[in-house]
Amino acid sequence: MTAVELAVHAAVASVDDPEYPGISIVDLGLLETLDVTVDGTEATVAIGLIPTFSGCPALHIIASEVESAVAGLDAVDAVSVSWLSAPVWSVDRVSHDARSILAQEFTVGIAIGPKPAPCPRCGSPTVEQSLFGPTRCRSVHRCTLCHETVEVMRS
Repeated sequence: MTAVELAVHAAVASVDDPEYPGISIVDLGLLETLDVTVDGTEATVAIGLIPTFSGCPALHIIASEVESAVAGLDAVDAVSVSWLSAPVWSVDRVSHDARSILAQEFTVGIAIGPKPAPCPRCGSPTVEQSLFGPTRCRSVHRCTLCHETVEVMRS
C-alpha cells in the first residue's frame, strides 16, 4: 500500500460503528473496497462498504462519517462512499479483536454456523429465545449455564 492508501485506510478504520463505540467499522467487516487514484499531489478515493443488512438505520451516519474522515486528509481531493449489495456481510467478517470487545463491553456473542452461539460471559452454549433482537442483525439468547440473557450477532 502507498502512503496515501495507508492514510485513507487508517481514516476509515477511525470510524466506529454507531451502536458499538470503540469498534471500528473495519473490524466489523464493513469495508469491502478501497480505491485510491493519485494524480500528481491529489487523490480521488472511492470506498465500497457492505451493510450488516440493507435496512440498517445507521447506513447514512456511517457513510457520512467515513466521507468526513477521509475528506479531512490533506492528500485527498475527492471521496465517494457507496453501499455495495455484494458480497453479503456475514459474522465471519468480524475481527477477533471486535469479537472480544463485543463480548466484554456489550455482552454480544457471535453465531457462526449451525452450532449454538457461545455466551459472551461464560462461554457456555446459548439457546435462542427470540429471533428478533434490538436490530435485525441480532437475536436474543439465554445462556444454558449462567442464564444470562445476551444478544447474538448473526448473518
